[in-house]
Amino acid sequence: MRQHAHYWKGLLDKRKVLLFGPVGDPARVWGVAVVEVTDSAELQELIANDPVIMAEQGFSYDVFPVAPAMVRV
Repeated sequence: MRQHAHYWKGLLDKRKVLLFGPVGDPARVWGVAVVEVTDSAELQELIANDPVIMAEQGFSYDVFPVAPAMVRV
C-alpha cells in the first residue's frame, strides 16, 4: 500500500491526478481518484502501472467517466 500511495502521489505531483485517497466506507476498504487523461488508453496505462495491480493480489479498479462538472477555483 505504501508503494501504491507513493505512485498516486507522483501522479498528483505531475498534475495527472486531481485528488486521491481512501474512502471512509465502513462496509469495505477502497479509495477514489479523479484523474485527467486524454483517452482510455492513457487511463489503462496508469492503472496497469499501479504497484497494487502489478503485484497481482486481487486488486482492481472500477472506472466511471465524469460528465463536465463545476469546479471551485
